Amino acid sequence: MTASAELRAQLETLTTEAFRPELAEIDRRSTLDIARTMNAEDATVPAAVAARLPQIAAAIDATAERMARGGRLVYAGAGTAGRMGVLDASECPPTFNTDPAQVVGLIAGGPTAMVTAVEGAEDSKELAAADLAALDLSERDTVVGISASGRTPYAIGAVEYARTRGALTIGLSCNADSALAAAAEHGIEVVTGPELLTGSTRLKAGTAQKLVLNMLSTVTMIRLGKTYGNLMVDVRATNEKLRARSRRIVALATGAPDEEIEAALTATGGEVKHAILTILGGVDAPTAARLLDASGGHLREALAASR
Repeated sequence: MTASAELRAQLETLTTEAFRPELAEIDRRSTLDIARTMNAEDATVPAAVAARLPQIAAAIDATAERMARGGRLVYAGAGTAGRMGVLDASECPPTFNTDPAQVVGLIAGGPTAMVTAVEGAEDSKELAAADLAALDLSERDTVVGISASGRTPYAIGAVEYARTRGALTIGLSCNADSALAAAAEHGIEVVTGPELLTGSTRLKAGTAQKLVLNMLSTVTMIRLGKTYGNLMVDVRATNEKLRARSRRIVALATGAPDEEIEAALTATGGEVKHAILTILGGVDAPTAARLLDASGGHLREALAASR
């Protein structure tokens, strides 16, 4: 069997690649009917994610434990899967004030592949190993391989290399019994089924990946003390909108008047978490900084210590 015939045979076994005869004439339907059909398909994705919540939670707890010791969260994928990882990673600094090197997105073929397909990049395990070697992985790091099919060599290669470095590994795929999940310590298989357009895994599979990565990063950051309740107290105020959001977060957390909020933010250099602690804990800015440092950035612990 030729390599292309073997690959075709592999794809025919994947639910994400399955052909749906009932949609064979979808192009002849009205636009509204197509939109309704697509919307109904999308509505099935959250249930598929829900079926894997125990595995997702276990992966989050393991990730948070390592990140609390200074580890990094690294996403690795090709095509849509890679773009989802890069997107999630890029949104962590403004949302949680993380260092850009703390949550990293790797896409097969490099930054160019974000907008242009890089031929052959996804087929190379060696490329994944080289990309991760450049990060000098340690046992404190977590590597998440992302692949809708669960067979993409780049994603599998990333997980396999990460294991040799002692890093925690998570394999996120959208097919059952995937090679990617089998290669990782934490396999998360969100089975989203055949796509509206045969094999177009940017659709339901991509949506599922987005939902799971949202959870991985968000809940990990909650565990790391990056929030106070459901408030983003580590938000980085880099523009006027975010400065306004910072003031609103302090107001919601403290109920303090505007003048007191402005004074607290000025005294703490715009640090929302520190400002809240000065108001609720009745401490000055240097004391707030010391208490937060001692609590590892957990505002609730710092507040308890201030009292």
